[in-house]
Amino acid sequence: MSTLTATIPQTTLERYRNIRARTEQICQPLEAEDTVVQPIIDVSPPKWHMAHTTWFFETFVLAPHLPGYKHFHPNYGYLFNSYYNSVGNRVQRGERSTLTRPPLRDIYAYRQHVDEHLEQLLQNLDDAKATEILPVLELGLQHEQQHQELLITDIKYILSTNPLLPAYKKSAAAATTAAAPVPATFLEVPGGVYHIGYQGDGFSFDNELGVHEVLLPEFNIMNRLVTNGEYLEFMNDGGYEDFRHWLDEGLAFVRAANIKAPLNWVQQEGEWHRFSMHGLEKLNPHQPVCHLSFYEANAYASWAGKRLLTEFEWEAAAQVYPPDKGNFVESELLEPAAANAGTAGVQQLFGDVWEWTYSAYHPYPGFSKAPGALGEYNGKFMVNQMVLRGGSCATPESHIRTTYRNFFHPDKRWQYNGIRLAH
Repeated sequence: MSTLTATIPQTTLERYRNIRARTEQICQPLEAEDTVVQPIIDVSPPKWHMAHTTWFFETFVLAPHLPGYKHFHPNYGYLFNSYYNSVGNRVQRGERSTLTRPPLRDIYAYRQHVDEHLEQLLQNLDDAKATEILPVLELGLQHEQQHQELLITDIKYILSTNPLLPAYKKSAAAATTAAAPVPATFLEVPGGVYHIGYQGDGFSFDNELGVHEVLLPEFNIMNRLVTNGEYLEFMNDGGYEDFRHWLDEGLAFVRAANIKAPLNWVQQEGEWHRFSMHGLEKLNPHQPVCHLSFYEANAYASWAGKRLLTEFEWEAAAQVYPPDKGNFVESELLEPAAANAGTAGVQQLFGDVWEWTYSAYHPYPGFSKAPGALGEYNGKFMVNQMVLRGGSCATPESHIRTTYRNFFHPDKRWQYNGIRLAH
């Protein structure tokens, strides 16, 4: 047995088991009825997430590489393909809630079937096969971690639309206790040439590749994220009605949807509350504001007399002020936490909320799509979307990097999206 066969697959197998188990742990508090709901097209039913991540391993790892492998069900490729045109037809995104069948128990059986065969494959690799399979397997693991974050945000949206406003889990004291406010200050990031993009031997997505130089003038970055209390000042000052702060498209968006506050904010008896993973809670003014569209983030920045960072400025700031350990999903708070009054420098670059940037999602210099279906992973979405940086309280810690580029259309609010200012 070669060194590669003896060591790498065993460590990879342990990582595979842990990530796959984590997906099921996220879904464990749910009732079966919760797993088939799709209130809006952006949200996928939890049952679909569990099946789709399994389909990914079956389609791109097992079927091509495990001799004699038999698909769990001949129709699951049609049911659980997401957007891979190269693979074939699929149930359209807005129709995933129609999949009341197969039942949830079959999805768990599907996951077990694929896991058993994947372990069989990994335990019988030679050097040549390992070199071919392990990069695709790692992409599958990173893909499942992306869906774990989507699971949390989709579950939160699903529960928020239920009239009973059920909690996903009991309240965590650290997430709800009011902390001492941290004054907003701005720290200098020197001007100069910065190298942007992923460098190293570890994993990165293709949209992070193409290291290139960017010349940036000196700028200043806010020491923490914008808070609920600060955003409430914008609201109380008529921010949603004052056209001077809004992009024309953004103003049309909030007016058409009658948006007057961040998603999940509810006013009761004159006081603001917000729906969280712990149920409906009184608004904590010191926690970072979240569930905002790009339009709202940009309007707030204009009202405050500041601006949003570009994605290149954000990455440069992370080089000057390397992020400390952030509030990721491992904290189990599942909500953004207030900044730490005893911490100097720039806080919350990692975790808590994804930070909207004023950068369109475009390819880096030299970007090229991989051949075949996996080439559809990122490249075809590089239009009409804005970049977000830094991860959130729903992001797995091992999944984030300072070069990680998330992206959404500017009207999307259901993710943990928030604001950091610059000038």
